[in-house]
Amino acid sequence: MSKLHPGVRGRTIAAKRRVRELMMIAKGVVSTDHPVMAHIIPIRRCNLACKYCNEFDDFSKPIALDTMKARIDQLARLGTNIVTLSGGEPLLHKELRQIVKGIIDRKKFVYLCTNALLMEKRMKDYTPSPYFVWSVHLDGDKETHDRSVCQEGTYERAVAAIKEAKARGFRCNINCTLFNNADPERMANFFDSVMEMGVDGITVSPGYAYERAPDQQHFLNRQTTKQIFRDIFKRGNGGKKWSFSQSDLFLDFLAGNQTYHCTPWGNPTRTVFGWQRPCYLVGEGYAKTFKELMEGTDWDSYGVGHYEKCADCMVHSGFEATAVNDSISHPLKLFKLRKGVRTDGAMAPEVDMSNQRPAQYVFSRHVQEKLSEIREEKARAKEAPQPMEAAE
Repeated sequence: MSKLHPGVRGRTIAAKRRVRELMMIAKGVVSTDHPVMAHIIPIRRCNLACKYCNEFDDFSKPIALDTMKARIDQLARLGTNIVTLSGGEPLLHKELRQIVKGIIDRKKFVYLCTNALLMEKRMKDYTPSPYFVWSVHLDGDKETHDRSVCQEGTYERAVAAIKEAKARGFRCNINCTLFNNADPERMANFFDSVMEMGVDGITVSPGYAYERAPDQQHFLNRQTTKQIFRDIFKRGNGGKKWSFSQSDLFLDFLAGNQTYHCTPWGNPTRTVFGWQRPCYLVGEGYAKTFKELMEGTDWDSYGVGHYEKCADCMVHSGFEATAVNDSISHPLKLFKLRKGVRTDGAMAPEVDMSNQRPAQYVFSRHVQEKLSEIREEKARAKEAPQPMEAAE
């Protein structure tokens, strides 16, 4: 019997897991009642300074464990089934182990996104579980990834951590962001290599042009995104050669075969400052509650065709929910993708962008306002009279 390629060997198991997880969120994926899949940033600090990323600060406090427990309880009661933890670098949060355990104990899926610099050191604090996934940041092969994160040696440390995680029985994905200098042949070879490492799935996305990212020259426009993904998928049997942790229709969208608007509340973001308006990628204010986020955000002012900042966005955090909902509504579309994503021929019509409003660069101001509030609260707490100790 011939030996199966690792991507094929693990595909059935990975597919079953994806179907189970996606079906759990399908009914509520565009719900305005609660976030069925939530993205939580428990800490803004990071031990890297990637050139394509928003800068993170050292001033805002991590979300406290008691606050996180209350938030997880609330999300669980509402019906949230998947929680993504990211940052900054979430492993810098001293109580992250208890936070992850609290999510797993409620039988909710948790994806811990990490650059892996601390992963091997902290791995002993976690236990393999079907509800827990290490999601390791890898943007390509050694040269590509180390250039992306601006620090040599990070690729080798991430690969070592992945191999150790798999040896200990953990589920382990990679999350990979592409930019306009991505080489399709090298990316296809990279996907082959991570399948050989035994990863359970690949999360892939085009880079979003973060407002405060130091490098603004290498973000993708929509046409380039579609062509790069077509060229990559063409080298992998329409993408079927590799195991992705995303829906087939989202991959089809990346290749330019679907016309989608985003569903920003399908994966809303809770940061140390509150629920971020309107989404993980665009920061234009914060809401104290999810209800306030949903009812107090002018959603028609955002998204492709509505807002200049959203013009080139094709990121999974906004469009995966749309793709999943489309999968449930039109299952025949999935049937047509059984042999892989189409990589040639005409692309789907693009969204009309003639009436989009101009970008407003306000993210830094909102962050500074929140940091000022934190500093003022600290000062007031320090100046407040302390309660007298009880007499002996």
